[in-house]
Amino acid sequence: MEYNEHKPIYLQNVDLMQEKIVRGEWPEEERIPSVREMGASVGVNPNTIVRSYQLLESQDIIYNKRGMGYYVKGGAVARVKENVRREFIANELPQFRAKAEMLGISKEELVGLL
Repeated sequence: MEYNEHKPIYLQNVDLMQEKIVRGEWPEEERIPSVREMGASVGVNPNTIVRSYQLLESQDIIYNKRGMGYYVKGGAVARVKENVRREFIANELPQFRAKAEMLGISKEELVGLL
């Protein structure tokens, strides 16, 4: 995976993991890769993956079955979508809007393009 230097790696991994959940690559109530497996697949230290998994666990998206590994929690897709939606509206949409206004792109033109 190619990382952006402006955002912590563990948060970029969280984004990747959330995408896998929403796309159905990691179905609800199914086991996800172990910390070591995930670290090897994205090329980062397992401690970084632990931090990512802890954040997802605190957001009620995954849970740990002691001795069995991590699993996607039921209802995780809806929670992930809501979290990402909230983040998009708060962070990305204002930048997008400002750039569109700077370039003189009208709302009607944007709607037509979408």
